[in-house]
Amino acid sequence: MRWALYGVLVVLLAGCQAISYYSQAIGGHLRVLSSARPVEAWIADPATPPDLKRRLETARRIREFATRSLALPDNGSYLSYAELDRAYVVWNVFAAPAFSVEPRQECFPFTGCVSYRGFYAEEDARRHAEKLRQAGNDVHIGGVPAYSTLGWSDDPLLSTFIRYPDAQLARLVFHELAHQVVYAKNDTTFNESFAVAVEEEGVRRWLEAENRSGELEAFRDGQARKREFAARVSETRERLAEVYRKGLAPEAMLEHKRAEWEKLRAAYPGMPAEPNNAVLASIAVYTELVPSFERLLAESGSLEAFYARVKALAATERSSRDPLLARRP
Repeated sequence: MRWALYGVLVVLLAGCQAISYYSQAIGGHLRVLSSARPVEAWIADPATPPDLKRRLETARRIREFATRSLALPDNGSYLSYAELDRAYVVWNVFAAPAFSVEPRQECFPFTGCVSYRGFYAEEDARRHAEKLRQAGNDVHIGGVPAYSTLGWSDDPLLSTFIRYPDAQLARLVFHELAHQVVYAKNDTTFNESFAVAVEEEGVRRWLEAENRSGELEAFRDGQARKREFAARVSETRERLAEVYRKGLAPEAMLEHKRAEWEKLRAAYPGMPAEPNNAVLASIAVYTELVPSFERLLAESGSLEAFYARVKALAATERSSRDPLLARRP
């Protein structure tokens, strides 16, 4: 009933062009939900492959730990499982102007504005990306293995991530549950950075509780490499933002843009060949404020106190909270 009401409200609020987008979004999610069965049913089913049963049993332990030890929501999310016929559940399209490091905002009823637009079909995502590209934007499409409905529905475990290594499976479940704890309207970087801080603390505690010291060390090493990469991306964005603010001729800005991109690619050859502000933005929304949230967690003394402080921040005007979060540890 909740999703049916949501659909009716969307139709009442949206224009004709937007209705087709909202229809694929609501329909896509409902199809995912209709494919889900309780984890217990999958485990009890003799037809379920043994390796999938093991993964679901691990996911069940992770889910129990999330509520018991991380104070994450105790609800029906990640207590069911759905097999999908694709590698990702959705594809997100990020866009940024050719001479701006800030992502274009996509705004929706109820949830506010976010830094991307999601599609359940890759073809739809590529079609939307091409329109944005033709309008002069840098564009990036990213496949997404999971997402959160912020508690509107019980999000299931999915085949798109169930076979991840244990630490990465735990990371993803903790991340998505964190979105149900706090959500700041119109601030993707706040929301994603908070969830990343929770996932990292959660995985650390889970691996310690399971006495998996070797995996914990590997996880920490991986996180350190991610931090180094995030810092390099942040420095690149800051330098490009300064160039774009100067109001140089387009040819001169493009030359600077290419030079900065080559520096980044020299350190990380896996980056796309062509300079792309949307790629930088897609990374920054998940990393930019993580150090600030980690500082806040360390100051809070407990996850419950941390959540309370973050909720208070989310309830304030962005102009007031941004200076607080901008402070580095």
